[in-house]
Amino acid sequence: MSIEKLSPLSDILIASGGVATEYQGRPVIRHFGDPGAEYKAATEEAVVFDRSHRGRLVITGQAAGSMLGGILTGRIPDPPSHLTDGVLGGLGTYHGVLTSKGKMISDLWAILRGPEDEDGFLLDIPAAGVSSLTDNFQKFLPPRFAIAEDVSDTLGMVTVVGPAAAEILSRLALGSCVSPGELAGLAEGAWRFLGQDPLDGLLVMKTEEVWPEAYSVIGAAAVLQEFWKTLASDGVTPAGLGVWSTLRVEAGRPVFGTDMDEQTIPIEAGIHKRSIDYEKGCFTGQEVIIRIRDRGHVNRSLKTLRFGDVPTPRSGTELYDEDSGKAVGFITSAVQSPKFGEVIGLAYVRRGHEVVTLNGQGVTVPQE
Repeated sequence: MSIEKLSPLSDILIASGGVATEYQGRPVIRHFGDPGAEYKAATEEAVVFDRSHRGRLVITGQAAGSMLGGILTGRIPDPPSHLTDGVLGGLGTYHGVLTSKGKMISDLWAILRGPEDEDGFLLDIPAAGVSSLTDNFQKFLPPRFAIAEDVSDTLGMVTVVGPAAAEILSRLALGSCVSPGELAGLAEGAWRFLGQDPLDGLLVMKTEEVWPEAYSVIGAAAVLQEFWKTLASDGVTPAGLGVWSTLRVEAGRPVFGTDMDEQTIPIEAGIHKRSIDYEKGCFTGQEVIIRIRDRGHVNRSLKTLRFGDVPTPRSGTELYDEDSGKAVGFITSAVQSPKFGEVIGLAYVRRGHEVVTLNGQGVTVPQE
């Protein structure tokens, strides 16, 4: 499978031995020949993943912030601050975008790189959510006040993961103007940028979508290409989607299009604590979300389950009640986990079930 031109790093990835696969309708790199070595490097040193398959939109206009505020489930990000040595610092915010019934259209990260009326809001969106989210914006963002522009072709994204990630990015992406210790101490979504023009530098943002320590790096296509080459020259190992998925499930993080879809309510997926601000102004779907909050529970929840030494189950595999034998849940993601030494996965399980079965074997369901 070819990945030509879908990522600004396509040619480099292919030349590096990347093996392509399809993910959420887009070609990505599955691995670079030795997934075991990639996982080892990620947990002991550092690896770099190309994540340019995700979508990037910029929202601009005279009232971009207030228009977005009525759509996003959390507060929009504040403008960045000027720190020392020409470094900008800010905090990206995580959100859901919902229907009037409280179900997900997508999730996303929002970043404000400069003055709202100049730079607009940069949105980082899962591939599975780009089309429906774009349609939503066309319906609900008045062009007089806010316009959405797809910049996925001009901006790319990689994520550097591993114990050495902060030191590497301090030195190679931020000119040693931000110390490794400062990077390591950032909250999720916090970012640093060195330079004046967003198209000439690299924005480094802390992420907890995987373990161990991880940072997403966003930059213009040409800048990102040179950065990838610099990382390679520094000995950083390239890694593919297979290892990313393993690290993500080990971290217990759901991804839209796999563990969440258009039938998911954010509270079911457990993302509400970091994506919903109940004190902000109105947003689409708010009434349903508040009603569920006040009720105190949902009928199903996403859980991290440990299955033991079994063949890795496929997404969609049903889980059954131990006593009645009725289906009470299903698996969304499952991986063979080196960290836990067994197969683990994310699965939706109906409320009130403490043990479910997979192929006749009992599996304990963590309780809150």
